[in-house]
Amino acid sequence: MEQSSQEEHVNRLEQELKQREYEIQLLTETTQAIGSQLELNKVFDIIARRARELINSETLLIPILNKEFTEYTYRAGDGENVDEIVGETLPLDFGVCGWVWRHRKAWWKGMLNELSEEERNAWENEAGTLIMVPLMGRESFLGGLAGINKIGGGEFTENDFHLLELFAGQVAIAIENAMVMEKVEEAKRISEEYQTELKSLNKRLISVNHELEHLTLYDQLTGLPNRLLFRDRLQQEINIAKEQNLYVTIMIIDLDRFQELNEALGHEEGDLLLKEVSNRLTSSLDSKGSLARLSGDEFAVLMLNNYNDMALDAAKMFLEVLEEPIKLSNESISITAKIGITIYPEHGDDVQILLKHMDASIIAAKRNNESIHVYEAEKDDTSGRLALVQKIKNAFEQSEFKLYYQPKIELVSGTLIGVEALARWPDKNNGYVPTEMFISVMEQTGLINEFSYWALDSAMSQRLAWLKDGYDLKVSVNIPVTMVLENGFVARMRHLIKQHDNVGGIILEITENIFFSDYERLSRLMNNLQDLGLLFSIDDFGTGHSSLSRLRQLPVSELKIDKSFVIDMIGNNDDEVIVKSTIELAHSLGIRVCAEGVETAEVMQQLYQWRCDIIQGYHISKAIPASEITHFIKSSRWNVDEPVNDSDSIRS
Repeated sequence: MEQSSQEEHVNRLEQELKQREYEIQLLTETTQAIGSQLELNKVFDIIARRARELINSETLLIPILNKEFTEYTYRAGDGENVDEIVGETLPLDFGVCGWVWRHRKAWWKGMLNELSEEERNAWENEAGTLIMVPLMGRESFLGGLAGINKIGGGEFTENDFHLLELFAGQVAIAIENAMVMEKVEEAKRISEEYQTELKSLNKRLISVNHELEHLTLYDQLTGLPNRLLFRDRLQQEINIAKEQNLYVTIMIIDLDRFQELNEALGHEEGDLLLKEVSNRLTSSLDSKGSLARLSGDEFAVLMLNNYNDMALDAAKMFLEVLEEPIKLSNESISITAKIGITIYPEHGDDVQILLKHMDASIIAAKRNNESIHVYEAEKDDTSGRLALVQKIKNAFEQSEFKLYYQPKIELVSGTLIGVEALARWPDKNNGYVPTEMFISVMEQTGLINEFSYWALDSAMSQRLAWLKDGYDLKVSVNIPVTMVLENGFVARMRHLIKQHDNVGGIILEITENIFFSDYERLSRLMNNLQDLGLLFSIDDFGTGHSSLSRLRQLPVSELKIDKSFVIDMIGNNDDEVIVKSTIELAHSLGIRVCAEGVETAEVMQQLYQWRCDIIQGYHISKAIPASEITHFIKSSRWNVDEPVNDSDSIRS
């Protein structure tokens, strides 16, 4: 009996010894495994697996505190249900982990005696199924190792507690080292990403700088040099010309009525038109010339010449190149232009002066209605376009502009039926600033709309004054295409008409280029305006690209044949055919025809024979102040009260 008891004791000691040897081996292997491992997740995995084996638990979890010590996250685990738990984050005051953190000591069943009665009652039932020891680093509390449920049932023992505590002491430093390495790797990764991003940003910066340089020096639409680069190249050309005793031609090319074309065609078609103009001008230059785009419809040419008279030949060539029809999506367009020419050294010897004279040359070309104008120091305004714009603004603010009125005669009755309002700007020499010059500048600088509203307001006031005197004269006012297509135009016209006692008899004269636009929208706008009592006339018919058949879609009551066809129609068969056929076709559509530019009795008589409805021009009268209209009616044979019906009575 005594021998049997001794044998059992020996066996128990041998089992305990084997268990200790196993535990020592497990601790040693774990230490070796994690000692050479610096990747944190792998360290966690090894520790979780070995710790679970060490205390023989169903589940082993590793909760790790965040750096603010406000919550913990289960970073790793081994055993049952770990997939559902690992990755979860909980507040620090929740569960055993919070207790371990607050007390800085391990949790196992043996700790119940240290708890208050309330805490003991709360934890007693589950105390034996849970064990957790803290992971203490060199400087801070890292987290813990938590075992849940003993395999095979039962409770965790004091031996389990001591083993896990010993294990935690061994692995905590390894975890802390791996955490440091993780931070180092993270810092390295961030640094590498930063370096990569920095290289990328440097490349982008270089690219953006190139792009900005290109945008600064080149026109985005055509790819041509802009005004800044043009100025630089002009200086280079001057330097070469000085060394080689050459001439430099500076040519500014301004497209006629481009703004109206752009609005009528649409901006996409307008851009295509500008690109084609750019291509044609570029193709026409030789290797010594360069082209730039200065603004929306202005181009500039630089040429080194052996002789200064070569400039005129080049300018004529450019005009011919532009006149060739340009095919767009739905239209074929012929472009006309004005060209101003300035020559170094004849017209200046530095960039600033030459550019100033370049602007003056194109202003003079417009003022004189010349296709080509060479700068003339004694005649051309050298103050430049900006000064002219400011003068126009000041003149508008100080009410210097006036409306004059050119009579319109109904041929079949000999009756003065209306007038066309024309703007005049008196100058200090008792003359007038050329209308083409200031209207063109207004169109290019955005002043034209407010100027047109002023003209409409003034015309309505004058019509009311004539009505009070017993004269029912319709008043025609020219307005740009852009105004009709503006969203607020109808509303503003309604307000203006209401201000003038709902006056009728105002005719809006619109150039035919408007018919490139959306006919459905245009028809709707024009009908809305017609409902307000406004009438429509198509001005300068024949100079654009519309056809009479298109007018059927629009509420047009009058068509004006451009004076360029009327003035020479007696001696020009082509003009005669155009005028006569236009009258016949317009009448077939129920549209009245007004011929402008009637300067001789012979032209007037021929128009009467062709049954033209209305005429105006210098043969009848030039544009005169409103105060002279009554005198014109009373003193001339055009009497509104006594119609003249036979051709012999028409004034010669």
